[in-house]
Amino acid sequence: MIVKVCGMREPDNIRRVDNLPIQWMGFIFYPPSKRYVDRVPTYMPQRAKRVGVFVNADIGFIEERCKAYGLDMVQLHGQETPEMCDTVHAATGCGVIKAFGIKDDTDWNEIHRYDGHADYLLFDTHCDTAGGSGKAFDHSLLTRYTGNTPFLLSGGLGLDNAGEVALVNHPFMAGVDLNSKFETAPAVKSAEKLQEFLSLILPQP
Repeated sequence: MIVKVCGMREPDNIRRVDNLPIQWMGFIFYPPSKRYVDRVPTYMPQRAKRVGVFVNADIGFIEERCKAYGLDMVQLHGQETPEMCDTVHAATGCGVIKAFGIKDDTDWNEIHRYDGHADYLLFDTHCDTAGGSGKAFDHSLLTRYTGNTPFLLSGGLGLDNAGEVALVNHPFMAGVDLNSKFETAPAVKSAEKLQEFLSLILPQP
């Protein structure tokens, strides 16, 4: 299972989280976000892949951040089209994650259009503003996803619903995306809480 910890910024915190059994670490390049990263931290993950999160950004800005931060993946969290996913991949060489806000009346056919254009999808809780809400959506809605692109589950994941997350059974669920419920301050994660969550959802040796 892929575990992505998003919204990182502080060097010492990045180092601690990078030592956990996670695969991806996310950095938010959306200026209105309280987790916005405006300069390269003095320590960047050496083990986890680096994911840049963008919202309706132009390709030049995305390319610049990919080079400056050594990004491996680009997450598009706005209204980017399948064609924009192709453009980002071609321009940066990075893998592409396309995020969607999920609600009861989500148009899953629209999401299925991204098959073959994004490497991964990310299913977050729908909210009216860009970025996450810190709340979980009804995970039973995932049965309506019949596409062929693997996805990460996001939206209000924390210790209070780790048991529910562990029970999600979908053939294309590739992992989880963790953020606000593990914070002690904006962009600062509790390594202890993350470790506890991972012990609850990952198979034990």
